[in-house]
Amino acid sequence: MSFIAKLFNAPIPLDFRGMTDWHSHVLPGVDDGATTLDDSLAILKGYEELGIDEVWLTPHIMEDMPNSVEKLRRAFLELETAFQGKIKLHLAAENMIDTLFAKRLASGELLPIGPGGKTLLVETSYFNPPMGFVKTIEGIKSNGYTPLVAHPERYAYVESFDEYESWKDMGCAFQLNLLSLGGYYGVRAEKISRLMLKKEMYDYVGTDIHKPVQLEAMKKLRLPKELVEGIERLFEKNKY
Repeated sequence: MSFIAKLFNAPIPLDFRGMTDWHSHVLPGVDDGATTLDDSLAILKGYEELGIDEVWLTPHIMEDMPNSVEKLRRAFLELETAFQGKIKLHLAAENMIDTLFAKRLASGELLPIGPGGKTLLVETSYFNPPMGFVKTIEGIKSNGYTPLVAHPERYAYVESFDEYESWKDMGCAFQLNLLSLGGYYGVRAEKISRLMLKKEMYDYVGTDIHKPVQLEAMKKLRLPKELVEGIERLFEKNKY
């Protein structure tokens, strides 16, 4: 490989300016993310330094963390009041596909994500496929929502790339975890995320940040130019 080719393919840092984070656990004291208000404010301060414009706060709702919409709205109001920065904050939720989610979907007790409130951020177990996944996706759509699958690259039970294709065919959108691209979640997630980004399968991008320490991993992220360009296109696409 020539010197110019090596230079062209050399990993480069990611410019976060203008980013909307579509998946974060910044809301304090409600799940396995930020524990205290100080932690939340430290993350948001770090975001401002990186140039991030907007953040969707997406705390877990699952059987092990049965957060009510009312509880999350109260916590959001407290954080919004305490935060004095310029980042736009929005509240949604990351919904585990489980029995609780089926009940919430039926009752309409939901916190959708995105403009118009027509998208639901959902996740599954990392290791076991959810029972009735196709039926659940159909139920989400029949209720007027688009299912946005969080970090599909991290699901170890997916045995072939064709399965991701089938999810897209069912009408699912995909959200990329930025740190997957740098190997933060292991080699498998890194390989799959890079391939999916090259194939332009992702619709939204998020950090999935849980703790202030992850800011350092974000700052150290270095990627090939073609991947950085793909992420920048997502940044632009995700604005509204």
